[in-house]
Amino acid sequence: MQLFIGGTCAGKRDAVRQRFDAPHWHSAHARDRLEAWPSVADSSCLVLEGWERWIGERLAAEPDDDRLRQAMVRELDALRAWEAERGGQAVLILLEMGRGIVPSAARTGACATSTAGWSRMPRPAVSRPGVCGTAW
Repeated sequence: MQLFIGGTCAGKRDAVRQRFDAPHWHSAHARDRLEAWPSVADSSCLVLEGWERWIGERLAAEPDDDRLRQAMVRELDALRAWEAERGGQAVLILLEMGRGIVPSAARTGACATSTAGWSRMPRPAVSRPGVCGTAW
């Protein structure tokens, strides 16, 4: 599992395209639902883009931060299991949200930022050695 983090228009997509042959894109920006990724995971490289949007959507439906984190861990565990079973490569693309001004006016903005930051912390679901690429 690899993670690419960077600002808007920082070249994250280009970096992924340069590193992987024929990746399949599953994107929140194209209105793909996060939970639908298993139905499209038929290539050797699955790119999941727009985690900040998926987190925001789930936060709007689930106000309990702990339950939200548990749900996201289940998604990451499922991706890790898919990689192990299929020999595939999961690539996550996340907008950089933690090095600028944190939106404090809206609960969902601040909580989405916190949850996205939590998802980048080492956890059993993503603790195996891998690559984290940051595109600035």
